[in-house]
Amino acid sequence: MTTPVEPATRKRVLKVIFFSLLLDLISFTFILPLFPKLLEFYRNVEAPLDPSAPPSKTLLSSVLGYLNTYKASFARPIDSRYDIVLLGGALGSLFSLLQAIASPIIGHFSDRYGRRTALLLSMTGNILSVLLWVMATDFRTFLASRIVGGLSEGNVQLATAIATDISDPSKRGSTMALIGACFSIAFTFGPALGAWLSSFSTVAANPFATAAGVSLTLIVVETLYLYFCLPETLPALTQKAAEDSTTDTKPTTGTETEKKPATTPTKPTAVQRTNSHFLLNLTHFSFLLFFSGMEFSLPFMTYDLFGYDSAKNGRLLGFVGLIASLLQGGVTRRLPPLLSVRIGVVACLLAFIMLGRITTVLGLYGAATLLATTSATVVTSLNALSSFESHEGERGGKLGMLRSWGQLGRGLGPVLFTSVYWWAGREVAYGIGALGMSWVALLVLYTLKTPPGSERAKTAKVTGEKKEL
Repeated sequence: MTTPVEPATRKRVLKVIFFSLLLDLISFTFILPLFPKLLEFYRNVEAPLDPSAPPSKTLLSSVLGYLNTYKASFARPIDSRYDIVLLGGALGSLFSLLQAIASPIIGHFSDRYGRRTALLLSMTGNILSVLLWVMATDFRTFLASRIVGGLSEGNVQLATAIATDISDPSKRGSTMALIGACFSIAFTFGPALGAWLSSFSTVAANPFATAAGVSLTLIVVETLYLYFCLPETLPALTQKAAEDSTTDTKPTTGTETEKKPATTPTKPTAVQRTNSHFLLNLTHFSFLLFFSGMEFSLPFMTYDLFGYDSAKNGRLLGFVGLIASLLQGGVTRRLPPLLSVRIGVVACLLAFIMLGRITTVLGLYGAATLLATTSATVVTSLNALSSFESHEGERGGKLGMLRSWGQLGRGLGPVLFTSVYWWAGREVAYGIGALGMSWVALLVLYTLKTPPGSERAKTAKVTGEKKEL
């Protein structure tokens, strides 16, 4: 068994992880509100709608041709205003599917070579991705930026692995909630900041270069901060370093030295598994398959029902982020992980039922409050549960697989859900979503069990909560 991390070291590492992840996620969310205008810019340049314009043979025109063929297969006509939204959804799915491929590789790499090394390599890929966005005067370069970003983004899963490395079971749930709070804060302020920065056009060939440049600056600052401030936390490597420091020589006489014997490397402590990783991965996949589909369709639904524009949808998403931040800071971090997952899944089920029936803005914000509860609880708590079921030598790989399954669901969900939405209408789509989330609720209520470590957390938090960051 490894030596417990000193409280001062744990607090220092948590601060580094919190601020670096916050910078990363704010930078990541800059582009979210810009997608429609950004893709519209590329379409106007490379695949104009004007029928008198000469035919274009660019990559973007080919992609739009495939999407229009897909759109024409629906029984209900789809307004051309959704062409850009479909393209944005396709790019989002591509990013998630690339993450599903890369996450296990990044996780296993961190188990072997260390969290710090893996994180710095991931940051190098992120810098290249954003740099390509800065230079993206055509769609081909922008697509390359998204591909590089999808294959290299490992900050979230590595931050989660680092947090579990330095946290004992009694503090793991609150530590995961701290990481979740980074998401909520970033998604509350990042999109608005990105939209504001896009109003400053500094490069005619790329009107979004200002937002991309600021995003690049944040990523570079984050990388330097991690390089100088983040220590290695992988227990196998920190233990080896501690043993090496105790095997130095000490003099016994003027001409003789005595060496301390080197200790045998400690094997990772065996874990008595309560929940199989397959069950946790299946739960994560199933949840995000339906949740991400609903999340992606929400702007279409608000437009159809209430005539919402981008600004009103932005305020709605900001409301969700704010409520989620408050819940993670005040409630989620105090709950056992399994209870937190169950609350979030039930809240999501109720939101699906409401969204299929609402007719007023008040009802919309009521459903948004339930979605904020879901955002504040499920994913971070599933990560905590997975960490309880893995020993220190395999934690990065197991968390990477959990993220991979989730990203697979996030990649498939929007395409499948919006297809049903356009084929059969809002009520049917959200009704099927409610049935799917009922299946997830059965999984978390009747098959997942409480790990022993999280049970100990209930009593330990009473005395340790005030010492959290």
